[in-house]
Amino acid sequence: MAGPNDQRPRGTPSHVHIGKKKTNWVAWLVLALGILALLLALARCHKDEPAAVPPATPAPAPAAATVVGATPNAGKSTALMGTSGLGTYLASSEVTPRTFVFEKLNFDTAKSDVRPADAAEVDAVAATLAKYPTTHIRIAGYADATGNDASNIALGKARADSVKAALVTKGVDTARVDTVSGGSADPVDTNATAGGRFENRRTEVVVTSR
Repeated sequence: MAGPNDQRPRGTPSHVHIGKKKTNWVAWLVLALGILALLLALARCHKDEPAAVPPATPAPAPAAATVVGATPNAGKSTALMGTSGLGTYLASSEVTPRTFVFEKLNFDTAKSDVRPADAAEVDAVAATLAKYPTTHIRIAGYADATGNDASNIALGKARADSVKAALVTKGVDTARVDTVSGGSADPVDTNATAGGRFENRRTEVVVTSR
């Protein structure tokens, strides 16, 4: 039996039903698509950025070409010319130094004196130098490989001094002529034959200034 307090107002339901809130799937889908679009945009930005390239290391400069065994002060040129071309060179404006090989002047084994048969070429060089009085030259003397290094260096210097003396005798100022030795370190022919050794016992004229 219901008590006086158990009476309810008329029209009030005895059970209250609380409905579940519906999930807004559309909003979540839009959010997910937005995040995906953002990730794709970021990925594209990183892809378009140029890759960092380390600075290129410059290649080392090629070493200067050297003539093996050349006398330091002999002033080698790229192409040797016979002394018959000395006058043509001095009349031109070609740069110095320039090296000329005596075409006939050679020396006997272990000798440094100018042979009478070779004196004419020395005279021709002296005559050319007389026409160009401001020219300075260097005489380089060489030896074959018969002796040891010390004796060949001394022999080369003696041969250069002998040619200088012959030029001075013909009127060339001694101050215009220097002498050096190439020893046997710069052969122009083989030392295995007599003919090759003969070619290596030579002297060269290096025009140092004019």
